Amino acid sequence: MRRRTAVLALGTAAAMVLTGCSTMSPAADGTVTLTMVESLTNPTRTALLKDLIADFQKQNPKIKVNLVSPPTEQADQKIQQMLQSGSGVDVLEVRDITVGPWSNNGWLHDMKTDLAGWQGWDAMTENAVKASQDAKGRTYFIPYGFYGLSLFYRTDLIKKAGFGQPPGSWEELLKQASAINDPGERRYGYAFRGGANANSNATAIIEAYVADQIDPANGFKLKNGRTIFTAPEAEDAMETYLELFKKASPKSSVSWGYPEMVEGFSNGSTAFLLQDPEVIATVAQSKSITRSQWSTAPLVAGPSGKSVQPLATAGWGIAKGSKHTAEAVKLVEFLSQGEASTTFTKKNSLVPILKSATSDSFYKTGPWSSYVTMTEHPDKYLVVTQPRGVSWWTEWQQKADADVQKLILGRTTPKKLLAGWDEFWTEKWQ
Repeated sequence: MRRRTAVLALGTAAAMVLTGCSTMSPAADGTVTLTMVESLTNPTRTALLKDLIADFQKQNPKIKVNLVSPPTEQADQKIQQMLQSGSGVDVLEVRDITVGPWSNNGWLHDMKTDLAGWQGWDAMTENAVKASQDAKGRTYFIPYGFYGLSLFYRTDLIKKAGFGQPPGSWEELLKQASAINDPGERRYGYAFRGGANANSNATAIIEAYVADQIDPANGFKLKNGRTIFTAPEAEDAMETYLELFKKASPKSSVSWGYPEMVEGFSNGSTAFLLQDPEVIATVAQSKSITRSQWSTAPLVAGPSGKSVQPLATAGWGIAKGSKHTAEAVKLVEFLSQGEASTTFTKKNSLVPILKSATSDSFYKTGPWSSYVTMTEHPDKYLVVTQPRGVSWWTEWQQKADADVQKLILGRTTPKKLLAGWDEFWTEKWQ
């Protein structure tokens, strides 16, 4: 999954505003000013947020919102500095990889009581409601959408290779990608992720192969309590994954992260790409392939015919140090329901949080239809929660990414890699 990488650095001015701002007291006329900080910044997204905030301010004339948009690569660090100071931020973007450490440090406000009678819950999908609560039932953020995996594929290339439909399993993906792969023609089967965040796609195939045994409450555990990396099927998964690199991927993909993968598919050089829905908008703008040459299919399955979807998410939360909690809750509620939520998910290509999306023609046609298919068949496309909130998640990502590179460079084996991953998680959980 994504990055999620910075799209554009907005300069030192934003950083200066960020570190220098402070929570403002009500004005003489009772107007309250909230400071809101986003994390996954890009210019288009920032402009959209400003439009939504303008609508909120029209409905709430006594509340003003100051949006701060630091460069993405520095944003979480900057937000943490503000949270540590105890002031300077009211509403903030909270991600599944930051909610754990930030809440453990007491920096986030639990909105459970504030939202106890909120009607917005009834409009949200089951996944969204679940993502809004931690294991103890606390609500540190309301998700604005999900980053779920699907398979982007070239309709023309699979037809030319003699296949009537896109692959439904990892084995079929390996078969089709290998058949299409032709380095001499600069045509490759699969946009392999060997660089930054390589661990995400590696664990995706492992989870698919152990689907019948996986603990949905912890996607890195089996129902017997052991890690998913101990299952014999996990080794089969990594053998298949290694073959996908050797037989169907460009050699340069040993270092590919999100930008390179997406570019490889968008420029027409690779036939298959496993990525988030936000890529739909990117590929749609491609000058190298036309809309009729590509589509998406549901996430490929393991041997049991089931796939496992580790939904990544982020949303809006409130700082513990905010002196305007009631007003901040109003803003979070506004962004999490109705037209504001629908507009944000559509324009950011996110899996929506509202039930109404399943009947929206926008999501039922074209490349979005695969996500509706997965939502409508939860028995086949299983949703699990990965332990992204643990304090050692960044350490895990760094280790696992390095290990995937060692594997595809021939410096370790699937068996040794999995043993190391099992040892890592077993020790951490102890």
